[in-house]
Amino acid sequence: MKKIGIFCLSIMFLGVVMSGCSSNEESKKQNAGSEKVELTISAAASLQDAINEIKTAYEKENANIKINLNFGASGALQQQISQGAPVDLFFSAAEDKFEKLVDEKLVEKGINLIGNEIVLVVPKDSNQINKFEDLSKAEKIALGTPETVPAGQYGKETLENLGVWKDSEEKVVYAKDVRQVLTYVETENVDAGIVYKTDALTSEKVTISATALEDTHTPIIYPVGIIKESSHLEEANDFYEYLQTDKAMEIFVKYGFADIN
Repeated sequence: MKKIGIFCLSIMFLGVVMSGCSSNEESKKQNAGSEKVELTISAAASLQDAINEIKTAYEKENANIKINLNFGASGALQQQISQGAPVDLFFSAAEDKFEKLVDEKLVEKGINLIGNEIVLVVPKDSNQINKFEDLSKAEKIALGTPETVPAGQYGKETLENLGVWKDSEEKVVYAKDVRQVLTYVETENVDAGIVYKTDALTSEKVTISATALEDTHTPIIYPVGIIKESSHLEEANDFYEYLQTDKAMEIFVKYGFADIN
């Protein structure tokens, strides 16, 4: 009887151990499934408000994904990626900056997604500058550095094509990105600035005094693509596809971007 009792206890103990192992394995699977994957998106500064809203919506639908946003001038971001910065997606404000990465074979796949416009902005209560040709009246003009800031490049092209760059160049205060240009105008450190329409619409401290005609500058197109060296290609592709959905496009359009597809 004692042997039978001991045998039964052994079976029961083994059952408990096996059950515990099974529970531990199940727990591990659940934990593995709930581990967050972090994606890093390098995006043009002008996309800040729209992408932040899209990020929030996407993370609500995908609890296992955490998106880290790195905003800046497209040229500076492109250089970072060329030099090996760990980035999963690049969202540029200019095709040429994006194409450099394509030429370097660093882009897995990409698409031209949205468009924008270039505008001249002045402080809210200013009424001296009503068109680009009026910049001769300005003492200081804010412009993104053309070599790295696409809005600066488009702005310079506009002024050149309108024949006012030569008289304006000495008055230019260069900025690291389009948001800094906007800040200079908001704080009245300059008399006028050239930014994207989408940036101007975010501020109650500036007035749009003129919009550049399409034939005065290179078409403003925002390409987005997956970086080939991404550590999370599957998740990066999912967010890439999400950016092309109607839901994401509604957000872009709300902030003033144009749907070009």
